[in-house]
Amino acid sequence: MSENIKVHKVGVIMNGVTGRMGTNQHLMRSIVEIIKQGGVKVSSKEFIMPDPVLVGRNPVKLKKLCEKFNIEKYTTNLDEVISDKYYQIYFDSQTTGRRADAVKKAASAGKHVYCEKPTATDTETALELYHFCEEKGVKNGVVQDKLFLPGLMKVQRLIQNGFFGDILSVRGEFGYWVFEGHSIPAQRPSWNYRKEDDGGIIVDMLCHWRYVLDNIFGKVKAVSCLGATHIPERIDENGNSYKATADDAAYATFELENGVIAHFNSSWTVRVRRDDLLTLQIDGTKGSAVAGLRECWTQHYGNTPKPVWNPDIAQPINFYEGWSKVPEQEEYDNAFKIQWEMFLKHVVKDDPFPYSLLEGAKGVQLAEKGLESWEKRSWVEIEDLEE
Repeated sequence: MSENIKVHKVGVIMNGVTGRMGTNQHLMRSIVEIIKQGGVKVSSKEFIMPDPVLVGRNPVKLKKLCEKFNIEKYTTNLDEVISDKYYQIYFDSQTTGRRADAVKKAASAGKHVYCEKPTATDTETALELYHFCEEKGVKNGVVQDKLFLPGLMKVQRLIQNGFFGDILSVRGEFGYWVFEGHSIPAQRPSWNYRKEDDGGIIVDMLCHWRYVLDNIFGKVKAVSCLGATHIPERIDENGNSYKATADDAAYATFELENGVIAHFNSSWTVRVRRDDLLTLQIDGTKGSAVAGLRECWTQHYGNTPKPVWNPDIAQPINFYEGWSKVPEQEEYDNAFKIQWEMFLKHVVKDDPFPYSLLEGAKGVQLAEKGLESWEKRSWVEIEDLEE
């Protein structure tokens, strides 16, 4: 590189990247791609280059990942790399129950902390992690990937442009059929279906719905949630039968402070007959939209058909015809990569990063309140968490 170009090399401890999300989204599609593109561009003459070390419990898996993605360093000794002053950032994508102790250890050593969600197994611990990092003076953040999906970014642009008028409701449909494993192998890890291993779709997905609702549609005020364990027995990675003790479906309604009503069905026991694995329908006084992970379709007030209920005749209206696809007006990068670049700029250049561990605690709080609502069979209010 030219002598005029400044490169900030940032040591990044990546703990737990042998898991599905850690490997695919954080390592392969984020850090590796950032390295390939020459770092995070700050200006035409200034870049930030992450320098990762992979950490985990299985040296064989770590070595294979290093060889596959041309990463130089890996270790099974977390304490050793945490004590190394070269590394400025600690990233955690371990299973939820292992996160709190490792984050505290990293923050105590002065590492800036970035981690997956849920940030902890309970709200008290999640909030404690935020306060702990703040007291140690380290920057901290949580992954909020769905905010940067092309489909949801298009929705945000529609809101900014006043397309919906007053938003009335949001309806989310998420999920797909996860095979039990008896004949066709399951496509999700078995711990997801064991409560004793911090599994369950309420814990997993209500963290997502919290930041999606809070940041796009309105602050969550209350929740009513019903969970279910529809499939009582599954087969694990070793071919052994086990009892499913965690919820595999959740049916949740959220009241937002601005009066918007949101309802999300989340299920690993549903077969998909919709545009995508996640779809959101937003209905407003002036228009509606249906967004998937990448695409978004709209129907304006002026294009809204006027159906009349008559079950004695075939439906004369093709309800799909009145919708228009939102064109590609921007370039969209990988959602996880976008947020990694934001956090790296936050650490090196002190750029703003609104998704602190406090936001992570809010996600855990909503999941916990969802479980409480299911147990009590009642609405549960969402109180403010103290900074």
